[in-house]
Amino acid sequence: MYLKNAMRTWIALLRGINVVGRKQVPMKALAAALERAGFRSVRTYIQSGNVVFQSRSGTARTLGARISRLVLEEFGFEPRVMVISGAELAAAIRGNPFPAAHENHKLVHLYFLAETPKEPDLESLAQLDAGRERFALKGGVFYLYTPDGFADSVLQSRVERCLGVAATARNWRTANELLRMLD
Repeated sequence: MYLKNAMRTWIALLRGINVVGRKQVPMKALAAALERAGFRSVRTYIQSGNVVFQSRSGTARTLGARISRLVLEEFGFEPRVMVISGAELAAAIRGNPFPAAHENHKLVHLYFLAETPKEPDLESLAQLDAGRERFALKGGVFYLYTPDGFADSVLQSRVERCLGVAATARNWRTANELLRMLD
């Protein structure tokens, strides 16, 4: 049973921070700012903008907007922030169609989407000469298998354009570590 004012645990995925010396957000400072703003049990994972936190109120969308504004106030820029529930993260991990992720966490990336694409152009992605790369779209998660490396992926830079929605990617290890942090 869901209680209206019960503390809920969420995962915030900040996009495009701490990349090549740009849009710097120290995780310790971010956690402190979130706690000052009323979020509880704030924990971060690595420097790429992964935050597990608790809140009594808000939806994924309103919490993401609130965190984005807070980053603007504290650090001077406004990143896209995707907020997902623990259940959504667990379902995304269970739904992974690429078992190679268990052998090498860098081979599979999960793109968490701002919304389920209404008219994704998967045909354009499929027509690209992507070598051994593979992909799958399941609801609000796009899975990308890159056996030759994510940085060299032909598909990774075209995902948002072809899906028509904003997204942020995390590798298999990060997704699983965030799930462990929920316990």
